[in-house]
Amino acid sequence: MADNNYDVTVIGGGPGGYVAAIRAAQLGMRVALVEKRATLGGTCLNVGCIPSKALLHSSHLFEEAGHGFANHGIKAGKLELNLKAMMAHKNGVVGDTVKGVDYLMKKNKITRLLGSGAIAGPGSVTVTPEKGKAETLTTKNIIIATGSDVAPLGGVDIDEKQIVSSTGALKLSKVPKKMIVVGAGVIGLEMGSVWRRLGAEVTVVEFLGAILPGMDGEVCKTMQKILEGQGMTFKLNAKVTGAKTAKTGVTLDVEPVDGGAAEKIKADVVLVAIGRRPYTDGLGLETVGIELERGFIPVDGKLQTKAAGIYAIGDVVGGLMLAHKAEEEGVKIAELLAGQAGHVNYDAIPGIVYTSPEVAGLGKTEEQLKEAGVAYNTGKFPFMANARARAMDATEGFVKILADKETDEVLGVHIVGAAAGDLIQECVVAMEFGGSAEDIARTCHGHPGLSEVVKEAALAVAGRALHM
Repeated sequence: MADNNYDVTVIGGGPGGYVAAIRAAQLGMRVALVEKRATLGGTCLNVGCIPSKALLHSSHLFEEAGHGFANHGIKAGKLELNLKAMMAHKNGVVGDTVKGVDYLMKKNKITRLLGSGAIAGPGSVTVTPEKGKAETLTTKNIIIATGSDVAPLGGVDIDEKQIVSSTGALKLSKVPKKMIVVGAGVIGLEMGSVWRRLGAEVTVVEFLGAILPGMDGEVCKTMQKILEGQGMTFKLNAKVTGAKTAKTGVTLDVEPVDGGAAEKIKADVVLVAIGRRPYTDGLGLETVGIELERGFIPVDGKLQTKAAGIYAIGDVVGGLMLAHKAEEEGVKIAELLAGQAGHVNYDAIPGIVYTSPEVAGLGKTEEQLKEAGVAYNTGKFPFMANARARAMDATEGFVKILADKETDEVLGVHIVGAAAGDLIQECVVAMEFGGSAEDIARTCHGHPGLSEVVKEAALAVAGRALHM
């Protein structure tokens, strides 16, 4: 039993869990990581962030070859899609990435245990493999990092063939002629974009009145226009009440949220992407008196549950369901356990949508600032006015910076445009250090570069953009 004594046992091997394990090991703790999936990385590496980005990039190249190369004087000829090869590339990216995580476990001397983890009591975790005997670990601290699962839609049964979740959408064997995406959030728009580029006719059904719920209103309206221009169709303020599958495809019952005539719409494949819910099944929370709140595990400012020595991070605690947020929380707990000052600034966590163009949001939206009664200045600059963007034929979108009217502190940044997910990072640093729009504006940006759009937006906060 001496070999089963640990300083920290992490339940869940996704980005939050394995990063927490690595940081704890770096700080000298003896660490066990429990994961029931054969490969580490959780949803993100296996059936989420990584494979979707591989397909997004591949499908973008396909579309560029068919529609964008001609503008640059490149004659591509007749294109042919080899979907099998594209999927093989995606699988290779996933395989290499998860192997990298396995290497990190060995490098940091972390004990990797395959099976379902459950809290057996204070300081005790039972690991039950799919086959074989369960074993019990003794541990000083427990970190729950079990992530989330696909949220179900009433009246619609996911079979991962005709009606798919994001998991099934990542491995379709052929391009559907018609695809209906239920949900206009990040996952729905990203996966809808993949299959639209590859030739599918895509209709997006969204319960709310705008796409990308929670993002800045101007960003949402701009992206809807751009995606419609690319060929996507949107049905907003609409709800799906039922689905019927047949050999010829799927028929959805759709009706207006506010009442009105229902309609039936048909597709070869339906993608259900209405969100995710925390995964807490079988964790044994009741053994230590932990009760869920709205489905989430409640934690305090140090991410500790009501049970001493038991912590939770990532999707299971609510907030932004983002891999990088979970990673930061994992590092925070490990450092707190080592007596350091672990920290996460929840006001400076970027959200990114990897459509084309990309979307990135940080901090407060205009709607949130208005609701809170905060006076602010706005600086906005279009990619159209940037020489590098014109050279790339990537002129759609803008950078918008929101700054406090009195102090000029950056309160929010919202970007629609090429490389938005990378461009927003300098603004994350600025916000992390309490920077102002003037700080960004007075920082030298390389020319000619897309980052100059960020600089110009910061200048525009004070009404002094140079190139517009």
